[in-house]
Amino acid sequence: MTAVPPEMRRWLDQLNQLVAEQRAKGVEATPQMARDSLAGLTSTFVTDAPSIARITDGALPANHGRPAIPVRVYDPDPERDLPVCLFFHGGGHMAGSVDVYDPIARKLADCSGQLVVSADYRRAPETPFPGGLNDCLEVAQGLWPLLDGLQVRYRKSLSLVGDSGGATFAATVARRLAADPDNRQPVHRQVLIYPSLDYTMSTPAIRSNGEGYLLETTRIQWYFDHYFRNSEDRTAQSPLFMSVPDNMPATLVITAGYCPLRDEGFAYAEKLRQAGINCELHNHESMIHAYLNLENLAREACQQTYAQIGRFLNE
Repeated sequence: MTAVPPEMRRWLDQLNQLVAEQRAKGVEATPQMARDSLAGLTSTFVTDAPSIARITDGALPANHGRPAIPVRVYDPDPERDLPVCLFFHGGGHMAGSVDVYDPIARKLADCSGQLVVSADYRRAPETPFPGGLNDCLEVAQGLWPLLDGLQVRYRKSLSLVGDSGGATFAATVARRLAADPDNRQPVHRQVLIYPSLDYTMSTPAIRSNGEGYLLETTRIQWYFDHYFRNSEDRTAQSPLFMSVPDNMPATLVITAGYCPLRDEGFAYAEKLRQAGINCELHNHESMIHAYLNLENLAREACQQTYAQIGRFLNE
């Protein structure tokens, strides 16, 4: 397998030394530490954010005791009716936000030329399963009235994009919509970027890539334990083990060679293919998890990834 690029390797060595020092001191992670870490990584290493013609903040109205769900809409061409890409950010269902992922959402709008809607779903542990997932589903189902209220032009063609834990939500929402006999919100395409698809943590890469590459097995377990608080069936909630409806959308799965979630992406792509669903798989062999948040250390891979996404969404 291709080695991690030298600049990223040096950064990982420094990070791993810091992590070892913190463990030796008995420092225990907190949700706020996880949030601050992802925000800091992204602001440090994603420094080239394109300008977008129109950016609008809004919210899906509160409903059934649920608070309003904030969204940010990125419109690269306000004079045209563009297809819509609904984006769910990563962060282990605990970290990340619309603000943290602003430069990445801008890049998605820029590379695709589509209207990108970034959803600020609720996060664990304050809102455990299924709160964040339900928020994503409700934004998808209420998207057209939401955009009408914001006076944004669009074309009724919906694709879903998510990275890491956001890809879990994208795959689950796509499957729920496809399996609903009364579905009035078909999904055209979905893009899953180094997706988390197996809450049981049963694939080989969880072990082989589980230490020393930013996202570690112990941290994944910690995220999941904060998300599932009531002994839920984690197998049943894993997109990897869900049945595949006939009308699942065409899918692009993007994985990273040194990511502990890599094999989940491989297995999910094969499952879709076996079910007759059009699925592309691209594995960036020398990359680690969350490399889009580390763009300055992985410029070529990020450029390739955005190009792949833009092409796929517009096919």
